[in-house]
Amino acid sequence: MSDGPRVEQPTLDGLSAPRPRRRVRARDIEVEPAADLPVARVAVELSPAHLDRSFEYLVPAKLADTALPGVRVKVRFAGQDVDGFVLDRVAEPEHDGALMPLRRVVAAEPVLTPAVARLARAVADHYAGTLPDVLRLAVPPRHARTEAEVPGSTPEPEPAGAQDRIEPSAVTDRAWQPYRGGPAFLRHLREGGAPRAAWVALPGPAGETWTDAVAEAVLATLAGGRGALVVVPDARDVDRVCAALESVGVPAWDPTQPDTSHVRLMADEGPARRYRAFLAVLRGRARVVVGTRAAAFAPVRELGLAVCWDDGDDLHAEPRAPYPHVREVLALRAELEGAGLLLAAHGRSVETQALVASGWVREVAADRAEVRRRTPRVRALTSVELAREGPAAAARLPGPAWRTIRERLADGPVLVQVPRAGYLPVVACARCRSVARCTVCHGPLQLGSAQATPQCGWCGRLATDWRCDHCGHTAFRSVSVGSDRTAEELGRAFPGVTVRTSGARSATGVLAGVPDRPALVVCTIGAEPVAERGYAAAVLLDAAVSTGSTSLRATEEALRRWLAAAALVRAEGQVLLVGDGAERPTQGLVRWDPAGLAERELAERVEVGLPPAVRVAELVGERGAVRQVLDRVALPPGGDVLGPVPVQDAEQPVGDGPVQLTLAGSEDELVVRALVRVPVTAGRELARALGASMAVRSARRELGAVRVRLDPREML
Repeated sequence: MSDGPRVEQPTLDGLSAPRPRRRVRARDIEVEPAADLPVARVAVELSPAHLDRSFEYLVPAKLADTALPGVRVKVRFAGQDVDGFVLDRVAEPEHDGALMPLRRVVAAEPVLTPAVARLARAVADHYAGTLPDVLRLAVPPRHARTEAEVPGSTPEPEPAGAQDRIEPSAVTDRAWQPYRGGPAFLRHLREGGAPRAAWVALPGPAGETWTDAVAEAVLATLAGGRGALVVVPDARDVDRVCAALESVGVPAWDPTQPDTSHVRLMADEGPARRYRAFLAVLRGRARVVVGTRAAAFAPVRELGLAVCWDDGDDLHAEPRAPYPHVREVLALRAELEGAGLLLAAHGRSVETQALVASGWVREVAADRAEVRRRTPRVRALTSVELAREGPAAAARLPGPAWRTIRERLADGPVLVQVPRAGYLPVVACARCRSVARCTVCHGPLQLGSAQATPQCGWCGRLATDWRCDHCGHTAFRSVSVGSDRTAEELGRAFPGVTVRTSGARSATGVLAGVPDRPALVVCTIGAEPVAERGYAAAVLLDAAVSTGSTSLRATEEALRRWLAAAALVRAEGQVLLVGDGAERPTQGLVRWDPAGLAERELAERVEVGLPPAVRVAELVGERGAVRQVLDRVALPPGGDVLGPVPVQDAEQPVGDGPVQLTLAGSEDELVVRALVRVPVTAGRELARALGASMAVRSARRELGAVRVRLDPREML
């Protein structure tokens, strides 16, 4: 071989010279790099917005077989060891200098799948958040003992469609037959399609309830060779859906079950059980997930259907940054993975109605004749309705309601829904009727029982020597009545009848169900237990309280809560709404027309420019900090800023902790709230602009605290 100079092959005329291959070097340490794909791109679990990007690290040769995309790793960052996820492995770095090597692989299990990583990035961008914040919601904490309890249980990847399938002949559509478009929705799922539907569910007998319909949709998806995901508000709904799945032949997962089994995925299950269920889904051992909020990110293989039950429930809104909502997460996921989507409820949220109006989802609903056949008779006992009762019309339980309870108790249990928990949540002076307040913090006083000492609802101090500030009187009268006092009054009014209570603050807690025997079941909103054969009647008390809120959602929320209780009543039963509630939700309940109410609400919001007709971002923080963030945001055409105005609460949470409202001192220290409003079509542009502004703020370490929330639940 010649020892002469090395000759390079020249490039052809008109073509650029080849990019020289960079040599991957380790910084400050001698490390042999991996022979293949020696550079790892890592999402480091750090919250500052300006660090929301991947960082390149050298993959040592000894970690080449374990530092795969999706695994947890330890890396060196800013002089300390931090956690991260490997997002990708590449041959050449983009960074010109030397790279720090990975410290170690925490576990060889690839817990972050490519589909979930894409979803997490999309959710972070949609809500102007950061990827690490979303990954904390998407991937549960590691439980090492659970991870190692079944050695070698990770299956080899199987070709598409090779997993166990449900035979198409096993799929039925009994629960969907009464709904226009229902059987077609199941057919599309069975054939591998991606239908998107908004479904108003009706009450029905066993085999035709909403849980039965969801189970049939899951079964149809499995018959098409794909997985399914069902997200519900609470553990009681999880239990009901799991029971329905077992009834159609989709068993609960255990190591002996086929892939077409289901798991429960909830934070309340505890670290070990939650992580075990997560691994079963991750490893392809279970293809159906039923869970609460965080289950929206479950790594279901070949997702074919995502279901969100009762998207109007507050439990679907994540209270931690970037505050994603399950409905939006599943909508993004369905779009990214080509899966079907089902937004189902007894009611209809305005956000879902906006999707229907845009044509992005199709409506699945029953005709009016079917609605009348399957729903109980609803009667509103307003002051006009009760005028003939004379002075008795002012009673909290008027004569018609008392008579209905007495007659229906012979047929089974009767449900009584109360909007307030406790005994007497608010009391007043018996003489001048001024609200009784604590002498220390001026919070409202309340009574826990008939013999209890009045106690402040804010600071908890006992008012042993209370005296009215206005008239000096020492006796109390009730202003509002809670569920415990209601149960006590009903027990006296119906002697010999069993009275059960259900609620988070009740002595018996929240009941899952009650037997089919005569009883009075007093519950707070959202704590209604299920009766075996349905309730003989339901009495919804204090309608004016449910609709008296100034919330933007007061109307739809009142109807949603009433329908949830009314749907538990038999078709031949009766529902009584007691009190002068707002006219629109009252008529929506009497006519059982949640879609009509949502349509009217949406039309009004379009007219006045309120969500979901527009996209809104809320900024809360010190005035100077809020101004700095807003100054860097270029509003798209049609956008505007409302405020900033001082917040009204004594304490307003901002960032990771509370920021006290400052009334004196520098004006820039005053905690304020600003709303940025843009057309829906410019929503993503707004999220990008706010995310970029927060990144600049983080990099510059600007003073003050600011919380950014897109699509806030409240604007009023």
